[in-house]
Amino acid sequence: MRVDYLGLEAFVAIADYGSFQRAAEALHLSQAALSHRLRKIEDDLGNVLLTRSSREVSLTALGQGLLPEARRLLKELQDTYESVRAGAQRQAKRLSFACLPSIANTILPAVLSDLMAERPDMGFHILDIPVTRIAETVRSGKAEFGITIVSAELSDLRLRPLFVEDYVLFVRRDHPLAQKGSVALTDLLGVPMARIFSQSRNRQLLDVAMGEMKDKIRWHFEVQNAIMAMRLVNAGAALTILPRSSITMAPADLVAVPFEGIRLDRTIGIVSRRAVPLSTNATETLARIEAELLNRFADHLEFNTEPQSRPRG
Repeated sequence: MRVDYLGLEAFVAIADYGSFQRAAEALHLSQAALSHRLRKIEDDLGNVLLTRSSREVSLTALGQGLLPEARRLLKELQDTYESVRAGAQRQAKRLSFACLPSIANTILPAVLSDLMAERPDMGFHILDIPVTRIAETVRSGKAEFGITIVSAELSDLRLRPLFVEDYVLFVRRDHPLAQKGSVALTDLLGVPMARIFSQSRNRQLLDVAMGEMKDKIRWHFEVQNAIMAMRLVNAGAALTILPRSSITMAPADLVAVPFEGIRLDRTIGIVSRRAVPLSTNATETLARIEAELLNRFADHLEFNTEPQSRPRG
C-alpha cells in the first residue's frame, strides 16, 4: 500500500500544534481540508489516530505509536527533497562537456580561467577523452556537447563544424628541415618518424590523405598520444606529424613546418544531441573557445561562419 505523506503531514501537524485550527494555518489549509486528510489516513489505517473534544486534541494509543515514526518519515522525505533540489541547482551551474585532448590542453586553460574569474559560481566537468568516446558521451547525456573531429559516422547526432585545422611536421629547431618554409612528403623518406597508434582518428585521417606514401615512410615509433611523440622529437629520435594546435604543448626547441603539395587537415566541430538546444552556459563557453582559437591560430585555421544554436535559458 502506498504511503499517504499528506495524511501523515496533517496528523503530525495536529499533534504538534494541539489544535486543528493552528495546524491548518501552519499548512496553509482550510480546517475542512485538514480534516479530510486526517480522515483519509485513518481510513487507510482502519483506526482512529486522534480524539477531539471542545478543548483539546488527544492522541489514541495507535496515534502515540505512529507519531515518532511519522516524524522520522517526513524528516527523511524533506531531507531527500532538499538534497535533490540543491543538487539540481548545483548541476544547473555546472557545465559538463567533452573535448579532444589536443584542443583541451591548448585552449581550455585560458578560456576557463577567464570564465571562472567572471562567473565564480559556474563549475565545469571536463571530459578530455579520445574522439572515439566523445560521441557516445554526448549521446548518453553525460556531456552537453563535445568538441570532436567531424565524422559522417555521427549522423544520429547534431554536428556543427567550427574550423579546419592543418597538420604540420614537428621538428627540432636544429634539424635541417626546420630551415625550410615548407616540406613535402618525399622529404620524410628515410627519416625516423613517430605516429599515433592505429585506432586514433588522427592517424586514420593521415593514412587516407597520404595514400601510398604512408607505406614508404619509416614509421620507427608508434605511440599512444601527441605528448610522447613530441618528446621523441625533442630527444632527436624522430619527427612527427600532428595538428598545428599541438604546438602550444610542444617543448620550446620544437617548431612546426607546414606541408606543400598535399592537404593534410581535420575538421573540428561541435557534436550535441538533436532537438536539445545548448544551454546559455554551453553557448557562452563555445563562443569563448572559438574566440581563443581565432586569437591563437587565425593564420592557420579556416573557420566556419555558420551561426551558433540559439541558447535556452
